[in-house]
Amino acid sequence: MENYLEINKSAWNKKVPVHLVSEFYDHENFLKGKQSLKEIELGLLGDVQGKKILHLQCHFGQDSISMARMGAEVTGVDFSEKAIDTAIQTAKMLNLDVQFICCDVYQLQEKLNETFDVVFATYGTIGWLPDMERWAKLICDFLKPSGKLVFAEFHPAVWMLNDEFSEISYSYFNTGPIVETYSGSYADKKADLKEEYVMWNHSISEVLGALLAHGLAITQFHEYDFSPYPCFNNTIETEPDRFMIRGLEKKLPMVYAFVAEVKRG
Repeated sequence: MENYLEINKSAWNKKVPVHLVSEFYDHENFLKGKQSLKEIELGLLGDVQGKKILHLQCHFGQDSISMARMGAEVTGVDFSEKAIDTAIQTAKMLNLDVQFICCDVYQLQEKLNETFDVVFATYGTIGWLPDMERWAKLICDFLKPSGKLVFAEFHPAVWMLNDEFSEISYSYFNTGPIVETYSGSYADKKADLKEEYVMWNHSISEVLGALLAHGLAITQFHEYDFSPYPCFNNTIETEPDRFMIRGLEKKLPMVYAFVAEVKRG
């Protein structure tokens, strides 16, 4: 679908002001020092002091800024002008040196000519991208010879189900673009938003296969029966920052995460 970027960019630009004042993002407390990163990605990242990190699809930069607070040299990328403008303003307000680039990830090599210790992407990112082969190639191109990808994403099993988690409505596999209209936002379900969007489902084999084909080695892989965010309907908090679907507790994989490293030798 040729115009998917314009459709999705418009939707995300309209989400930014809603998300900024949402309880979900808790931006007021973030500005006071609250950590936005969750236990899953923190465990995979390890010590980032002095590391160069490329954060793909960073929204308005909370995770990018959190990694900078941990001592990393961070570059965040997102295609939403309003998100990047907000990220730049936030970093400036906090007196943190974080680079932000407004760009579709597939065009990033036209804007950036560096390599990184870590490429980082988490939660609700690849569903907006049609082609995992192009995604995997750009990640490999931006990694140093000793670099790694740290990736966490909602499990494709979740995207098979309808919004109420009552029936299977979508294919597990990438069968083409999914074009729908959505009211509200995952960060504020009552928000006065109604936007069309275009997304793709990507199986785990499609994601890992693309990375392996481009020379990365999977060194860690995990699946989780919880989401660190209450972004879905019918969620209950079973432990602090652990959310499951009511009636499907401990039955449904909610998140998968892995580390992929550049092969040595």
